[in-house]
Amino acid sequence: MKIARIETFLFDPGTAKNLLFCRVETESGVHGWGEAYVTPGKEPVIESLLKNLAKYMIGREATQIRHTAQVVFEDFAMRRTSLDLMSAWSAIEIALWDIVAKKAGMPLYRMLGGASRERVKVYANGWSSGTETIEQNVERALKVRQAGYTGLKWDPFPGPWRSFIHREDEDHVVRYVAAMRKALGPDFTLLVEVHRRLAPIHAIRIGQRLREYDVGWYEEPCLCDNIELVAEVRRAMPGVPIVTGEAIYSKEGFAQAFAARAADIINPDICNCGGVSAMLDIAAMAQPHAVAIAPHNYNSTLVGLAATVQLSAMIPNFWIAECFINLKPACDEIAVTPLTVQDSFVDLPTTPGIGIDLDVAKLRAKPYRDMGTRMGKGLRSYTEEFPKKHYTPAATRTGF
Repeated sequence: MKIARIETFLFDPGTAKNLLFCRVETESGVHGWGEAYVTPGKEPVIESLLKNLAKYMIGREATQIRHTAQVVFEDFAMRRTSLDLMSAWSAIEIALWDIVAKKAGMPLYRMLGGASRERVKVYANGWSSGTETIEQNVERALKVRQAGYTGLKWDPFPGPWRSFIHREDEDHVVRYVAAMRKALGPDFTLLVEVHRRLAPIHAIRIGQRLREYDVGWYEEPCLCDNIELVAEVRRAMPGVPIVTGEAIYSKEGFAQAFAARAADIINPDICNCGGVSAMLDIAAMAQPHAVAIAPHNYNSTLVGLAATVQLSAMIPNFWIAECFINLKPACDEIAVTPLTVQDSFVDLPTTPGIGIDLDVAKLRAKPYRDMGTRMGKGLRSYTEEFPKKHYTPAATRTGF
């Protein structure tokens, strides 16, 4: 079971960002698939790091996953962590677990102790457009509900990300959430994303204004690097679930979040926090603090979602998982057998490994495409900064 080859694939799904997969193969020919979390514009950076890390994997035992994780941190990274490093390692780690479970002839969740539930509930993301009006996006949301989803997440904040916000932007957010609640009805779950952008004073005031619309959660209101900022918001908003974790990449970071009582729910990403082993550890750390896990998954609906489903099947404190529905059509095209999402649930795979396989020829047919400043994600000008004279809310720049 020694590692013989690691190949990377940058895949263009035609929207949002390229996806980064890796295929790990052993000397005996067993292969596994992994995926690294990437952000628009940085995909080649993560791939380069993954390729360099892969050099140190050749000849190592595929089963020695936890020890390899430790020496990647200590010997390769000299005891420094980062999003880029953890994304690259996560891809390899997931692929190794895929290999080990295939060799065992069992789905990964069964090999690691069995399922805690029959199926995994997901919510929809990737459905909104940052260049369209509230009314147009409400129509998009209605199509999400018609497709069978019972909950969705989106960032309703207009303009560039900043810690301080115009009152006009604040009013826009409230109008947007109100319109969504009215259109989708009282039983539909609305998950509000803030993307770490606000100072507590703004996060608290806006969160309190959104109370009447029964939001399912209020995600990452403040920068989690100073976790006390998030904790301040949580203390000021009893009864509204506060989420943090997508920008925390280490167990040490999550330990600080638990100690600060900063969140009711955490949303680590299996493709950037160290893979399956790290996610299991983080979930176990959260349980004594009565904190639920809602895995972040701004990744494919193939490897990323499959690994997330395996993890979500196992942990007792699972809440709900993320599914980027705009990526699914392209991912289904390159899947040997795609995951089926029906009525907001994914059935647990029964095939050995993480439950999916990719068609390499189809994967190679859509290689990396430099998206530049596509999706309105270019660096903003000083003329866009707060405060502005004669300001009116612009389109959101966060929809995918």
